Amino acid sequence: MITKRIIPCLDVKDGRVVKGVSFVNLRDAGDPVELAAEYDRQRADELVFLDISASHEGRKTMRDVVRRAAGELSIPFTVGGGIGSVEDMFEILRAGADKVSINTSAILNPELIEEGARRFGSQCIVVAIDAKYDPDAGDWFVYTHGGRNHTGKRALDWAKEAVDRGAGEILLTSMDQDGQKNGFDLPLTREISREINIPVIASGGAGNEQHFAEVFEQTAASAALAASIFHFGEVSIASVKEHLRAKGVEVR
Repeated sequence: MITKRIIPCLDVKDGRVVKGVSFVNLRDAGDPVELAAEYDRQRADELVFLDISASHEGRKTMRDVVRRAAGELSIPFTVGGGIGSVEDMFEILRAGADKVSINTSAILNPELIEEGARRFGSQCIVVAIDAKYDPDAGDWFVYTHGGRNHTGKRALDWAKEAVDRGAGEILLTSMDQDGQKNGFDLPLTREISREINIPVIASGGAGNEQHFAEVFEQTAASAALAASIFHFGEVSIASVKEHLRAKGVEVR
């Protein structure tokens, strides 16, 4: 059986880790490399760094963070934010990242998924999807630019297209649940993970160990990601894995 992965996410703004609720009200959570090294010691399975201030200067700052992190970490890590070309991917991978995550740039230029997969391999290309439920339509839709722009694309349709174009993994964030700490969006995660044949990382809403058990027991998610509960010491990687083992969920 394939083991489930637990992944801390570090949202990086101006060289610092920040965390908010539903993408707003950000607060400082520390130095990204120090936090990353601590998660490595805690036996996280992977890490995700997202540059949320991805101007040109933000990308320069992020490359420095990536280089420093690569020197400290023994676990794989993914970097996203402001990656708009194959050259940007190359720079981040050359700095030491194992994978790159693309979101807005993939929507604006879907061929970027194909170009990245062709040059670096599908295993390096993570397509991040920020999805929000529309009760009138009865479906989830994709948003870009940090959750500000409604694309009109249905989340499942876009996930399937991303797979067809060569994505190796989907990082699926529920905007409705982000930072709420009352559980992952199980219906959204279930729909996407059962309809595509690549790993899905569930993101948004983790508040305790049981929420991780629920997303693995009730959906086909391959991994679960969280941020603030790990950063502020509310839940540890060890306690999550211990709880999952007790529930019969295979973890590393």
